[in-house]
Amino acid sequence: MNRRLIPALRPWDELRAAFRWDLPPRFDIATACCDAWAARDPDRSAIVDLNRDRRVWTYGDLKRASDALAADLARHGVGSGDRVAILLPQRAEVMVAHFAAMKLGAISLPLTVLFGADALRYRLADSGAVAIVSDADGLARVAALDLPDLRVAVDADALPAEGAVEPAPLGPEDPAMVIYTSGTTGAAKGVLHAHRFLLGHMPGVELAFEGMPRPGDVGWTPADWAWIGGLMDIAMPCLFHGVPLVAKRFPKFDADAAWALMRDEGVTIAFLPPTALRMLRRTEPPAGLSLRAVMSGGEALGADLTEWGRDRLGVPVNEIYGQTECNLVLASCAGTQDTVPGTLGRAVPGCEVQVQDGGGVPVAVGAVGEICARGSAAAFLRYWNRPAPTAAKWRNGWLRTGDLGVALPDGVVRYHARDDDVINSAGYRIGPTEVEVCLTSHPSVVMAAVVGLPDPVRGQALTAFVVAADPSDALAAALIDLVRTRLSPHMAPRAIHFRDALPTTPTGKIRRAALRDGG
Repeated sequence: MNRRLIPALRPWDELRAAFRWDLPPRFDIATACCDAWAARDPDRSAIVDLNRDRRVWTYGDLKRASDALAADLARHGVGSGDRVAILLPQRAEVMVAHFAAMKLGAISLPLTVLFGADALRYRLADSGAVAIVSDADGLARVAALDLPDLRVAVDADALPAEGAVEPAPLGPEDPAMVIYTSGTTGAAKGVLHAHRFLLGHMPGVELAFEGMPRPGDVGWTPADWAWIGGLMDIAMPCLFHGVPLVAKRFPKFDADAAWALMRDEGVTIAFLPPTALRMLRRTEPPAGLSLRAVMSGGEALGADLTEWGRDRLGVPVNEIYGQTECNLVLASCAGTQDTVPGTLGRAVPGCEVQVQDGGGVPVAVGAVGEICARGSAAAFLRYWNRPAPTAAKWRNGWLRTGDLGVALPDGVVRYHARDDDVINSAGYRIGPTEVEVCLTSHPSVVMAAVVGLPDPVRGQALTAFVVAADPSDALAAALIDLVRTRLSPHMAPRAIHFRDALPTTPTGKIRRAALRDGG
């Protein structure tokens, strides 16, 4: 089944000139990534799950399991527009749960197992989730959170074996998924996406993977499928294109184990965040790799990793750029353009990108401005229950990313900085406010500020500056453990620096920029 939105690799300008969005009147992710393949080729390999005994899930398996789960959810009153949370590590049942929810016209809500009690409670309550699919550990954690709206709990290790539903008739603009992202002020926001956002990812994915799919392709990423990068940059696109997807959770990334997985499973395309690439670079790649293309993004990649991939692995490492609200708007593809190492690439076909000044005017070549995009089918519908931030995200039809870039010749964009305080650490985008609130909940803490400081492995290391009544090494360790437990290990500061006072504005707001600059 040939579904490529980019039929063949050609020079980038030709691809952009020829591309037009042609969204069908009926489209949904569950049909596109599961049922359509099950009807055509039910025995085709879909997911190779390595988490316990190696199990190959066919498209027929995915359809039967998602049909049965959808029927079970429907019997418990879950229906169109309801939010269904998915709290699972990278495993096949994640996709079963997404497809089951979507077959009911419900909205799936991916959540990482790294989240602690506070982070889970907030996202489940804010979204009004009525159902959750998790394992025994996750269900026990959620049961202790006092969430009256959450009335249905399903154990992913004991899914129903049989059941059938008539899939809801859905179109490309119908809501499909809500993914929470962190900002610099206030609480995390739920980003509501329509079913079309899968199609919106495909031009960038197909190009960054150098003409995906090719015969024999196998995909894998160490990135959590609860994040938009792991889920939408490779996992769902693999299922859409009939490419076997390897599922394996590494509680902690292990470079040797990652190399062995890619070698043994014949992985040809991989989404590897820059931090993973840096860790892989410290080890010796094994013989027998089948890699032909690597996509990377989520944090600054750097020319050194691009060159390492080319010289040591013999494969292109193509950088991509986007955000949860509108992913994959810029991309590189070594087979179609003269890539510029250390840059984000060019606007993907079907999307316009401009680097604009504060008035919405494109800046001159070499100047810094805000990266803005329009036209992409991957653009979000709205923030969940937040009309004012939704309106502020757009200006004259352009989506404002809040990221600063440098406009280079031929439409190339180089990342410059974030114009707010979001921290990019090891592929995660972390808003400081949530961490600061957690730190200041400790009775000894008077004030806290969290920033990202340069780190050769993580890109930025999450660092906390704290004013405390009785600072000590023991308190620093306790604060790090507090964040790790209540929020998530990836949100825990790498270091705590105690100060007598923090720099503030005349109105009392902490000046994080001064802390980043050594103030």
